[in-house]
Amino acid sequence: MTRRGFARALAALAAPGGWSERALAQRALAGVDLAPDMIWLNANENPEGPSRRALEAMREVLPHAWRYHFQEFGDFCAAVARSEGLDREQVLVGAGSSEILHAAIDAFTAPDRPLITMWPTFEAPEGITRALGRPVIRVPLTEGYAADVKALVAAAENSRGGLIYLCNPNNPTGAYTPKSELDWLAANLPVNTVLLVDEAYIHFAEAADLATAIAYVEQGKDVVVARTFSKIYGLAGLRVGFGCAKPELIRRMEPFRDNVISIVGARAARAALEEASTLVPERRARTALLRDELYVWLERHGFGFIASQANFVMIDVGRDVRELLPAMYRRGVAPGRHFPPLDHMLRVTIGTAAEMAKFREVLLEVARA
Repeated sequence: MTRRGFARALAALAAPGGWSERALAQRALAGVDLAPDMIWLNANENPEGPSRRALEAMREVLPHAWRYHFQEFGDFCAAVARSEGLDREQVLVGAGSSEILHAAIDAFTAPDRPLITMWPTFEAPEGITRALGRPVIRVPLTEGYAADVKALVAAAENSRGGLIYLCNPNNPTGAYTPKSELDWLAANLPVNTVLLVDEAYIHFAEAADLATAIAYVEQGKDVVVARTFSKIYGLAGLRVGFGCAKPELIRRMEPFRDNVISIVGARAARAALEEASTLVPERRARTALLRDELYVWLERHGFGFIASQANFVMIDVGRDVRELLPAMYRRGVAPGRHFPPLDHMLRVTIGTAAEMAKFREVLLEVARA
């Protein structure tokens, strides 16, 4: 297959309207000639990949993948719930966190109940909601790139309810909304309003005032938390995620999801959880080291950037990023797609040390051209 043919194949995969980070990254490359040795820094994947135990679990189950193994999923869901200090009835499993986002939108928006989203942020919730023919209200970020929680609540009050979407840390900025702001938001949700907190990248965060929203689930508030095994655990290709919420909200979301995933993904995810106490902090530290090295280089060469709590960084390249992307593709580096209205910002996933060195070389070359 030629590079152009491969690009067309990617476009075909994306065409049905997938809304995962993977699908959006693929769609952005439709029609692009790709270098054969491309470095992929465009979808916030973890280059460390599956853990040792996860690989062993996959090898063990593959010969038995001809069965559905439905009888195992109750125990798997219970294991996921225990990992977050919750009960089985407070967890819903999905194909990555994207499926959980979809279920929440299906359940908690309607023609008279909008999605109220911080903006800019992960495009999937807005795209899904608009595809369903339901209204969307965008609320701009604060000057510090955090969610404007008071404006989100005001929008929900004016709409007499809806679904508030908040990504923390946020994709694509990498910035975060502090715990104090999140506490206020959870305590002041208007009537008929559910808060959906996307925590796909929270395991990479180091900020002392950034906290998970799962505490609000424990308190019985109208909050749904979406999590994924794609990022810190390095299982993006297996599509394993879950949502946490009080049982009433889980029951409302259940009709829109199978609550069953691949047995290979389930076994790998459960094995990864067994290593979480060491794997997560080790991977967080390694990511932070490479991220900090990138900051030093960016400052040395005069690039602005948004300080990130995730495994990616938004870099101010000083001009429309769409002018740079084709040149970077030709040189074998694929950073993140264009994220309007941040037209001058380039998102790059933190890859390996060698990949980041190549990225820096190419960025300097095309930005100074």
